[in-house]
Amino acid sequence: MVKQISLDSWSLQHLTDLLKEGSRVVAKTNTPIVLYRQTMEEEEDSYEEIVCTLTSDYVVEQLIVSGGMVVPTINQQLVFKLEEFPDRLLRKSKDLFLETVELLEKKLK
Repeated sequence: MVKQISLDSWSLQHLTDLLKEGSRVVAKTNTPIVLYRQTMEEEEDSYEEIVCTLTSDYVVEQLIVSGGMVVPTINQQLVFKLEEFPDRLLRKSKDLFLETVELLEKKLK
């Protein structure tokens, strides 16, 4: 059990470091990095999705409804400090956590 706690701690710190490095890149390029998109619901031509982006200082998670005759709207927006996001993401989904780490590792090579 102790090894698992250490691995989780390392993983959280690793993602935090990647987010900080990505944040510096975003500040230079002035272009946010999309960390992930998750389609939550689809109905005919419209859909609801979560779009998570890295900005120069924060991670922003937005619940967006759009498509078809629906005017795109942001129904919910959550803003996280770079240090608090990894823990939340790990609790939300380990698969999404790993995908986010992999994406940032590729983008920041």
